Amino acid sequence: MEVINTIGRRKTAVARVYLKEGSGQMTINHRDVKEYFPTSVLQYTASEAFEVTQTGQKFDVTANIGGGGYKGQAEALRMGIARALIKLNPDYRKPLKDKGLLTRDPRMVERKKPGQPGARKKFQFSKR
Repeated sequence: MEVINTIGRRKTAVARVYLKEGSGQMTINHRDVKEYFPTSVLQYTASEAFEVTQTGQKFDVTANIGGGGYKGQAEALRMGIARALIKLNPDYRKPLKDKGLLTRDPRMVERKKPGQPGARKKFQFSKR
């Protein structure tokens, strides 16, 4: 089996995922997944696609992630892995889609407008 290359995005995070047959090793930016995502919630989020398809120990994942924060990066990685699994086996599409792992979450930070301190916040109004 050759290496499967996909991309996943969330907010401003971008994950380039390389999936190949192996023993379940996950390497992110040349670091182990447990070192890169220290909390168990983020580790579960990153490997949720494997949990849904029960393929956890069959594939090795190498990913390059940039931008965003840890949560956005974990969710971008999850999307990239889900897309790679579908390239590998189209039968995985239905369970992954039912869990919402293939949908790109469109929510982004709203931009700051000029003349205001934030996106929606206004300076205090003074009548006199």
